[in-house]
Amino acid sequence: MSSEPREYPRRPWSAVGGIVFKGDAVLLIRSRKGAIKGKWTLPGGAQDVGETIFETAIREVREETAIEIEPKGIITAVDSLWRDEAGKPKYHYTIVEVLAEWRSGEPIAGDDAEAADWFAPDAIPPLGLWSETIRVIELGRTMRAGR
Repeated sequence: MSSEPREYPRRPWSAVGGIVFKGDAVLLIRSRKGAIKGKWTLPGGAQDVGETIFETAIREVREETAIEIEPKGIITAVDSLWRDEAGKPKYHYTIVEVLAEWRSGEPIAGDDAEAADWFAPDAIPPLGLWSETIRVIELGRTMRAGR
């Protein structure tokens, strides 16, 4: 784990998000801390030195939800940049989004999550997710369908 601060970092953090599907449902967590505390989002987090993207996805999903996954591919990369009132970057993550399939387990909130659950497509719009999260989930659905 890096000693680099998450708040007001000197450079972007490398992170991995897991777009995990079980049937049509996608796995989401309600964040326990950081810029998105209390909001629903995809499980994921910072990549450790010596850890591959897929290893990070497996570890982060397991730590935050107790779910075991099988990574299938990389969907895209997203910049998550939050600025303070003065315009200075307060949080900055470069997130590699990984498509994954559920293998086992039931969602149990752990680590950085205060809740974890499966959401059907029609249950997602009322959650008020970040537009990039919605876009990435849809890209994952398209990739999964082979389109």
